[in-house]
Amino acid sequence: MSDELVPDPSQMRASDDDREKVARVLQQAHGEGRLDLHELDERLGAVYAAKTYGELAPLTSDLGMGLPATTLPSPVGQHLPASRIGGTPGATTSIAFWSGVDRKGDWVVPANHTVVAIMGGVVLDLSKARFESAETVINIFAFWGGVEIFVPEDVTVRVDGAGIMGAFDDTTHKTPTVPGGPVVRITGVAIMAGVDVRRPKRKKVKGSKNPELEG
Repeated sequence: MSDELVPDPSQMRASDDDREKVARVLQQAHGEGRLDLHELDERLGAVYAAKTYGELAPLTSDLGMGLPATTLPSPVGQHLPASRIGGTPGATTSIAFWSGVDRKGDWVVPANHTVVAIMGGVVLDLSKARFESAETVINIFAFWGGVEIFVPEDVTVRVDGAGIMGAFDDTTHKTPTVPGGPVVRITGVAIMAGVDVRRPKRKKVKGSKNPELEG
């Protein structure tokens, strides 16, 4: 049996904009006399406390004016691991001094991982990785070196590193992130060096129009 599944859309995280849409539906229902003021206040409180689409849907289901089905996001085409969290963490450092380090495959990323690239290169591929905790910090020091980090769509990435005659380049925003997964914060400093954060490499599968993740 496969250990991969498509996430339940009802369990996906709702955004502030999603909550505001539901609030507007409830306010309209109050204006039409479908809800009294007490019910409106009660449901608005539930709206702003809701974290998932599944918690929002019941708040309008009895009004005859519920949110359209398109409000729930469709899962992305790729299959996602049943769980990204847990396992025995691997090395807490990746150090390349006039050399290279390449971490990929099924490895467990510790809650804090330090990368040092001095006139060397480091590649961290998180495509098939698991994570010790729901939030991970990757702290980078790069000097005359390069760091590449591949982050799949079901991992939320936040990049706030600083470049000194260098740069942190994040291109993951070009494709949507599936909410509810692990969070990886990438920080540190790149001095005359480059840090590239991108989606995993893809390859064309023969007979298919859609690219697949390299395995």
